[in-house]
Amino acid sequence: MTTKEKENVEEYLIKSKKKLLVKIEELKELTQPIAPDCAIGRVSRMDAINNKSVNEAALRTAEDKLKKINIALERVNDDDFGICIRCGKPIPIQRLVIMPESSMCVRCAGR
Repeated sequence: MTTKEKENVEEYLIKSKKKLLVKIEELKELTQPIAPDCAIGRVSRMDAINNKSVNEAALRTAEDKLKKINIALERVNDDDFGICIRCGKPIPIQRLVIMPESSMCVRCAGR
């Protein structure tokens, strides 16, 4: 992987991280406890509880992705970043952008 390609991947990861941090903050607000004395009807309260559960799952997913992006950002300047650990061939940049934690190319990961 060329230096320019690594810079492009790093730039994309930094932008993704910034967007993800904003999303995580929004999801944290949406997952606040629902006060029992809140003056909403029973059905509306059940909807709010259900929505809270959905948002909690989205928050966990976003936090997991953030961890993976941080790991990739730490590794992006390593000599072996973007090289498959199994076959030694370059991992396509598109795969690294979608799955920054990838350490194997598509062919080796599918085995």
